[in-house]
Amino acid sequence: MRRHLRLRALLAAATIVAGSAAVATGTASAAPLPHNTTDACGPAAPGQARCFAEVRTDVHGGTGVHGPAARADGRLEDTALPPGYGPADLRAAYNLPATGGTGQTVAIVDAGDDPNAESDLAVYRQTYGLPACTTANGCFQKVNQDGQSSPLPIDRGWNLEISLDLDMVSAACSSCHIVLVEGNSASVSDLAASENTAAALGATEISNSYGTTERNGLQSYQADYSHPGVAIVASSGDSGYGIPEFPADLTSVIAAGGTSLTRSASARGWSETAWSGASSGCSAWIDKPGWQLDPDCPGRMVADVASDADPNTGPAVYDTADYEPGWLIVGGTSAASPYIAGVIGLAGNPGDFPDASYLYGHTSSLNDVVGGDNVTGENCGGDYLCTAVTGYDGPTGNGSPDGIGAF
Repeated sequence: MRRHLRLRALLAAATIVAGSAAVATGTASAAPLPHNTTDACGPAAPGQARCFAEVRTDVHGGTGVHGPAARADGRLEDTALPPGYGPADLRAAYNLPATGGTGQTVAIVDAGDDPNAESDLAVYRQTYGLPACTTANGCFQKVNQDGQSSPLPIDRGWNLEISLDLDMVSAACSSCHIVLVEGNSASVSDLAASENTAAALGATEISNSYGTTERNGLQSYQADYSHPGVAIVASSGDSGYGIPEFPADLTSVIAAGGTSLTRSASARGWSETAWSGASSGCSAWIDKPGWQLDPDCPGRMVADVASDADPNTGPAVYDTADYEPGWLIVGGTSAASPYIAGVIGLAGNPGDFPDASYLYGHTSSLNDVVGGDNVTGENCGGDYLCTAVTGYDGPTGNGSPDGIGAF
């Protein structure tokens, strides 16, 4: 008991120091990444959010369409899929149905324009045999933060993040329509305005794969992330244990944490542990909602639910606007937020999610993730705030999807 109390005191002290630095610079903190990954969007400018996509720099799967859809004659030498998990892998890992989501519209909110968003999405979906999702067939829409198709904002370097978001929604719910809302910048105010636009355009789910370190005053944006009948999801962050990220800390938002997902010889066929980079934390500014009952955090605790986010076990993503064009493996909790939003779309009950409380009442339909922690360079001591334990924990929340029963 004394060791746990001492650990919490040390972590609290470290959190205060890190938080002071983050507030001074106006940027989100970040845990060290493995040598073979890098931040897809780079550091955030003062007063802005950063995206949480982490790209593998040691893997590249070439360009163009892969897989069975690549050739009409089906020659075997042309059926190799890109490196990284595809939709069928994730569907198997999370026991999801192949159909569902008709009538659902998942919006993703990002900063700046990705000029190749629709064409890159087309390659991803063709490679994996998913139905086309285009402007022409009414499945895809790209707008600025005012809801207009033009003028679009300038490129803000979030192109790979946008590709990741579009691909992960598609992987979870291939029948869902997709709206890409591009903020003028990564400022909190522009992203919040984009959130309202997404809801006004009829989104039933909204994914936000970005964040900034929690600080006083950000609570004023609560209304922008609360829309009746719309399930709003946000990445928990890639900074490990410490100060939680906004907007994931808001009580109206489903905070998506991250796991490391690997194949195994278990009955499930897959194994998950907490991803070491996934953020978790106890809010100093947001009151604890009544549906959260964990004992050691008096405020809002992040996260609520989780899915694959480890870039070393990450999904395949197609992007031609950033880095070396083509197939990449991308992780970070930026992968988890759009995937969870897509799962909610697949289940088709967004009205059950004015907050994350529904998940807390349906934990039997989630995979309880046990093992791993998110404290870099320290022994976490087994505390649930930063270690994946039986039942609820910070890095993975209540667990990962096991079918759509919890959604």
